[in-house]
Amino acid sequence: MAASVAAAAERLRRAIQRSSPWRRPNRRPLSSKPPPTQASAVRDAFLSFFRDRHGHRLVPSASVRPRGDPTLLFVNAGMNQFKPIFLGTVDPRSEMAGFRRVANSQKCVRAGGRHSDLEDVGRDLSHHTFFEMLGNWAFGGEYFKEEACSMAWELLTQVYGIPEERLWVTYFGGDPKTGMQPDLESRDIWLSLGVPANRVLSFGPQENFWEMGETGPCGPCTEIHYDLAGGVGAPQLVELWNLVFMQHNRETNGSLQPLPQQHVDTGMGLERLVAVLQGKHSTYDTDLFSPLLHAIYQGCEAPPYLGRVGVADEARTDMAYRVVADHIRTLSVCIADGVSPGMSGAPLVLRRILRRAVRFSTEVLQAPPGFLGSLVPVVVETLGDAYPELQKNSAQIAKLVSEDEEAFLASLQRGRQIIDRTVRQLGPSDVFPAEVAWSLSLSGNLGLPLDLVELMLEEKGVQLDSAGLERLAQEEAQHRAQQAEPIQDQGLRLNIHALGDLQRRGVPPTDDSPKYNYSLRPNGDYEFHTCEAQVLQLYTEDGTAVASVGKGQHCGLLLDRTNFYAEQGGQASDRGYLVREGQQDVLFPVTRAQVCGGFILHEVIAPECLQVGDQVQLHVDKAWRLGCMEKHTATHLLSWALQQALGPGTEQRGSHLNPERLRFDVATQAPLTSEQLRAVERTVQEVVGQDEAVYMEEVALALTAQVPGLRSLDEVYPDPVRVVSVGVPVAQALDPASQAALQTSVELCCGTHLLRTGAVRDLVITGERQLSKGTTRLLAVTGEQAQQARELGQSLAQEVEAAAERLSRGNQDVMAAQQLSKDVGRLTDAVDTTMMPQWQRRELQATLKVLQRHANTAIRKLEMGQAAKKTQELLERHSKKPLIVDTVSAESLSVLVKVVRQLCKQAPSTSVLLLSPQPTGNVLCACQVAQGAMPTFTADAWALAVCNHMRGKAWGSQVVAQGIGSTGDLEAALSTARAYALSQL
Repeated sequence: MAASVAAAAERLRRAIQRSSPWRRPNRRPLSSKPPPTQASAVRDAFLSFFRDRHGHRLVPSASVRPRGDPTLLFVNAGMNQFKPIFLGTVDPRSEMAGFRRVANSQKCVRAGGRHSDLEDVGRDLSHHTFFEMLGNWAFGGEYFKEEACSMAWELLTQVYGIPEERLWVTYFGGDPKTGMQPDLESRDIWLSLGVPANRVLSFGPQENFWEMGETGPCGPCTEIHYDLAGGVGAPQLVELWNLVFMQHNRETNGSLQPLPQQHVDTGMGLERLVAVLQGKHSTYDTDLFSPLLHAIYQGCEAPPYLGRVGVADEARTDMAYRVVADHIRTLSVCIADGVSPGMSGAPLVLRRILRRAVRFSTEVLQAPPGFLGSLVPVVVETLGDAYPELQKNSAQIAKLVSEDEEAFLASLQRGRQIIDRTVRQLGPSDVFPAEVAWSLSLSGNLGLPLDLVELMLEEKGVQLDSAGLERLAQEEAQHRAQQAEPIQDQGLRLNIHALGDLQRRGVPPTDDSPKYNYSLRPNGDYEFHTCEAQVLQLYTEDGTAVASVGKGQHCGLLLDRTNFYAEQGGQASDRGYLVREGQQDVLFPVTRAQVCGGFILHEVIAPECLQVGDQVQLHVDKAWRLGCMEKHTATHLLSWALQQALGPGTEQRGSHLNPERLRFDVATQAPLTSEQLRAVERTVQEVVGQDEAVYMEEVALALTAQVPGLRSLDEVYPDPVRVVSVGVPVAQALDPASQAALQTSVELCCGTHLLRTGAVRDLVITGERQLSKGTTRLLAVTGEQAQQARELGQSLAQEVEAAAERLSRGNQDVMAAQQLSKDVGRLTDAVDTTMMPQWQRRELQATLKVLQRHANTAIRKLEMGQAAKKTQELLERHSKKPLIVDTVSAESLSVLVKVVRQLCKQAPSTSVLLLSPQPTGNVLCACQVAQGAMPTFTADAWALAVCNHMRGKAWGSQVVAQGIGSTGDLEAALSTARAYALSQL
């Protein structure tokens, strides 16, 4: 029997082969109605079953954009929105606090982060980045294992008509390493429901024990599997439904403690269920995807979809069908929920998904430009009834997808040329250069997802230099981790001798006026124009002037003109690339530009030879530049807002910004109060909300000298000088009679700025500290990051409020009070480290400090009360004998020690040792020795003797000691304690 179970278990592990067909099951309906098979009917049947038959409340799907959960890029499971219930942090006054029986269909995205299926999509017949998770939940012990299993079996066999003989189940078989017992209760429930014993299999914690994270609620799970083989040959099992029984809590020390309340959390993938019910060999063959696959076939010049995988799909046509169909669903759902393709976090992942879909649709399926956007209505037609936000935002989704597709196609064409040219130059055993791949990537210049670059190389049979790529990624991560701190004199520089040589030769300073050559399109996108230039001089890394540089060389490049912004005025340098005239398929990455005596020196990595006299075309990294523009305009608004909050005499002491965040140093008489920080943010939000025009103009320096309110730093400004004015034309702002500079932000600034303030979207001050007496440093974020910071702050505020409410109700037992204290500690850590509004952080820190003090006081009172009660019971049982050795129930070592101390206080001549067995299998030990029995008899030696017997450890003093161990024979441990004491007395 054991051998057959082991063999069956191994079959489960190999259950579903990616290339295996899904054979149509021989269904026999178990109810009078025919089983639902259309995807919409399957979804509706699930929801109706739990609502109408079992009294569940139907709740809408949460947005795929996590609210207040920094651990997730996307919502990836049905339980995400119910985390506060599982963690015990739900606000008792909220609607969610009243949830008992709940069911829904949750939109889930698994792309990027810990759980990602992005790389597998298209390669097989079952993976998706977007899917729907059908789930039912029971909170607070509303029902548990028996009811959950019975409901699942009833739905699958009676409503959906799946033959019982095609269903297998697994349950948690325990873990001898950690002492976790098998979930025999679940096993017996399945047997009672009629599942044969040979189809009820046990597995270890990796397969059948579910945990939310390193700590927190967890428990055994039982899974229902469907046999694709239908009894013909070896089972081909695919998981349908996972039923999780949350009954433990994983503590920070790794131990498991029973939860005060038990919960049921189940999840079943709609796509896989529909494939089973429709008898399809793949989820892509169901009516969730067939309309999309048909629309792709009609709109492209590709042969029809045949469902092939691997070597059978020689031209990767069917893989492309699956990629495009999956990705357009994901894009539509995410954009409808407010996640748009962008440059970091979830928006960056979405950008990768969009560009991956564009590449497959255009290169493999021969789709015309704008094709992806035309598929959005098909997605809306298939999913819009279930998720109305798709219908509401259909036009916006299609527009955004089409615009990003258009931009990417241009980059893709350039990238293809560069890859082809580079591959032609490689030897038989050469790997594709990491530097070239990086320059093509989202982190480099063309914005191609690296997985696409790797796939394009894979198709050509070329291997990428992965080690080199990892090195470049680490360097990029280190660069971004500097958190807006300026780079101090790093990289190439022109020394006094090099500058003197240029001046003697009459080389004019670099014309960098093209850096301001950009415009705003009617659709809100910025257009950055290229710049034609000539190479005037090249420099090696040590600053030596040379006439040419060779392949792979890191060099300095001096041009007659440039559109790159060189690092100055607190703004980070532009990044981008240049190409030689007539050779568009070789990119020369520009990693930095800096000002050296009026000359702009570009730091370049040369993939090929570059010579003095070469004509080149320069391209700035648009996303990087736009990020800097957004932060620089926000910096001006922040400076203005600080003047409004702190007074017109407020002085800026420095700033630095890059696309990630901005840093602003300001002279202050005292640290900013929370209300001042809030006021500053509100002032910025007002200007941003008005979408004011930003005016920039060069004027004679003398015109700025007497303008009231005009902001300038203690710097030497050029003449003419550039003036940046928000909401008021520069000429009007400089009119002394207008007083305009007192009413809005007007500054002398050489930086690049937005043309309208609305693109800032929001500003949140996330950090504040005193640099020195009288100088405060502020850290801030804008845009999407600011929105996320506010959401995280609001989420933590709700958790703190819920904790305060729990404390106000009081606790009847020590365990609940200790759990509350742990939750307050966890919240304190989260508030201290999370990127959130600084004013809110301060307020929550103050609240949590009070809560922690009150929670600890409550624990002490409860423990003292428990200890007093148990002390009295023990005294009644033992009177005041010279030796008391006994067991007592105690929820913690702290309570046990208090019992021992109170016993000895009431009976000073008595030596006491108490043991307390715990549900986890551990045994707590505490003891105290009477003063008259020492020094021959000590508490630390007594505890050590007993805990050694229990294979544990002990610690303490000669008077009071404690320890922990584990034993199956508690009486033997007590006998050891008595014997040792009697031998010492």
